[in-house]
Amino acid sequence: MPGPRRDLTRLRIALTVFFALDGFVFAGWVVRIPAIKEQTGASASALGLALLGVSAGAVVTMTLTGRLVRRYGSHPVTVACAVLLCLSIALPPLTRSALALGVVLLVFGSAYGGINVAFNSAAVDLVAVLERPIMPSFHAAFSLGGMVGAGLGGLVAGALSPTRHLLALTVTGLLVTLFAGRALLRCEPAAPPDRTDRTPGKDGAPHHRDRRTRRLVVTFGLIALCTAYGEGAMADWGALHLEQDLDASPGMAAAGYSCFALAMTVGRLTGTTLLERLGRTATVVAGGTTAVAGMLLGSLAPSLWAALFGFAITGLGLANIFPVAVERAGALGGPSGVATASTLGYGGMLLGPPAIGFMADWFSLSAALTSVAALAAVAVLVAVATRRSAVPG
Repeated sequence: MPGPRRDLTRLRIALTVFFALDGFVFAGWVVRIPAIKEQTGASASALGLALLGVSAGAVVTMTLTGRLVRRYGSHPVTVACAVLLCLSIALPPLTRSALALGVVLLVFGSAYGGINVAFNSAAVDLVAVLERPIMPSFHAAFSLGGMVGAGLGGLVAGALSPTRHLLALTVTGLLVTLFAGRALLRCEPAAPPDRTDRTPGKDGAPHHRDRRTRRLVVTFGLIALCTAYGEGAMADWGALHLEQDLDASPGMAAAGYSCFALAMTVGRLTGTTLLERLGRTATVVAGGTTAVAGMLLGSLAPSLWAALFGFAITGLGLANIFPVAVERAGALGGPSGVATASTLGYGGMLLGPPAIGFMADWFSLSAALTSVAALAAVAVLVAVATRRSAVPG
């Protein structure tokens, strides 16, 4: 028994490192968006269209990755996508137009979408084997990586050009992937005793083809979409809002995403305890309501410090909703369930920023960011309306 338990611990550590690496690389990119926007001379709407490259690459790849995971396993796919992610992060500073930026972000988005389906699938299997709601701890690692990446990005913003900064992220990421990837590939995949996407029922019909199951998976995806929209908005537009609307310095603007990521990290580190005590429905409802209040403050506050406080409250509120949605979808549908919920969820994260870009041109950036609060409220309504089936517990 100690042997298998030790193997599961090694697997959990390796997966945690990849979650953290993903957040670190992604945050390093987002804090340099204002500089790359200036470098390409793109308007807010043109930048929004360029960011759509991330969305398109991620959404298309997520569907494909679910099939790759079923065929080759989640561990090799995680490592391969990590390598591509680290290489592609060096490309955006080399562009000189919004069109070229959109093309390289298509590659970056493909890697980002692929690794998220792969390591979430592995994490769902591990949660099922351990029989504890530890999914928030993995996403806490993502948030912690994002906080560190954003913090370092703010510190080097005045000293390093985007090209040197993101190239350093490439080197760092590849070194981490080398060591963590070897550890992950040596671990046997967690094998849940009752996989709903593979185990046929007594009548021989696969459970994953049940219509009710598919509806529930889509429901979890909808909840993930509404809340991940806020994560994407904070990542891509939070720093620009502080810099453009509240006259923050580049370093302080980057601190906005750091506050958000820190709050998400704290929320997710306590997520397992929260889920065990309150259950999934109460956690989703309380978190969504908190995020509504925080984002209204963060987007409409007239002072920098009030906005930073609002960003932190938003991160605390959104912290555990996405992990709950992906974990339940994966428990029902395996890699296919994770792919479906992730496609919808990360679609919200990655399609939201272009939408905010257009709304910023039509109205203002601060007004556009209130849409984050609106969709968080929708997630609460969906969770309440489907609480007996979609968010058990």
